[in-house]
Amino acid sequence: MKYGVTALGELLIDFTTYGTSENGMKLFEQNPGGAPANVLVALQNLGINTAFIGKVGDDMHGHFLKNTLNKFKINTDNLILDKDFFTTLAFVNLKDGEREFSFARKPGADTQLKKEEIDVEILKNSKIFHFGSLSLTNEPSKTATLFSISEAKKNGLIISYDPNYRALLWDSKEIAIKEMRSVIKYVDIIKISDEETELLTGEKSPSKAGDILLKQGVSCVVITLGADGALLKTKNFEIQSKGKKREVIDTTGAGDSFWGAILYKFITTNKTFSDLTENDGYEFLKFANCVAGLCIEKRGAIPAIPKLDEVLKDLEY
Repeated sequence: MKYGVTALGELLIDFTTYGTSENGMKLFEQNPGGAPANVLVALQNLGINTAFIGKVGDDMHGHFLKNTLNKFKINTDNLILDKDFFTTLAFVNLKDGEREFSFARKPGADTQLKKEEIDVEILKNSKIFHFGSLSLTNEPSKTATLFSISEAKKNGLIISYDPNYRALLWDSKEIAIKEMRSVIKYVDIIKISDEETELLTGEKSPSKAGDILLKQGVSCVVITLGADGALLKTKNFEIQSKGKKREVIDTTGAGDSFWGAILYKFITTNKTFSDLTENDGYEFLKFANCVAGLCIEKRGAIPAIPKLDEVLKDLEY
């Protein structure tokens, strides 16, 4: 089978706060999550075939996660269930729709993916390879990620990168900056948040950060700006666009669904980075802002990601 996007990285449980018990104790709801997996669900919901490469524990959470991806028809042939390591857990506290994280990952199964366990045939049959920085925090997953990037480049795939900085999962901010920047030279298209511009480039200004990334070889830079929408920049143009005002219930997965929508537009329009026009950029951002906007109106990451018909209906406003 051919895949529009294959992603490698963390697949985990988001335990999201969900009220309190009769005794006044905080309750947590089990939600499937992990940024690369969220991106693939967004793509599957929009009609694109995808595959996931990663590792979870051979435990109740790992089986739940694999079943979840299977339900969305994501290829899980290279999702490994490891008996020796527990599935990574993230506890998410919500306040006014914004998130505060705590992780159980010392180590989590996602960090134990080995280079030898990568199915290169899946990469060879893909158009885009997507990854984040959380598979670079520990070995052996760091080596497995770099190997997969190398194989993807060798086979002509577009390389997509979302650093997705999580301070608690790095030994130090300095190490995070070094490792997150180390892979930029391989990347064709990148998404960062306005909070990550300085980490990735040393520049706070989204526009200046975009210039630096383009000079380092990235062909298309997208910077999410929260309520101000997003900025898209290539060597030919820079644009910014925002979606309509939404009621924020939970922002978990919004950036990932946004990015899945951007990758969807690249695949379905078959645009190369060099022939992408300013008008195309506005259309890409309008579509992606809508997908992310619908996502934040519901709870959880994967359960909140909209399907194509919902997006098209919302775009008619």
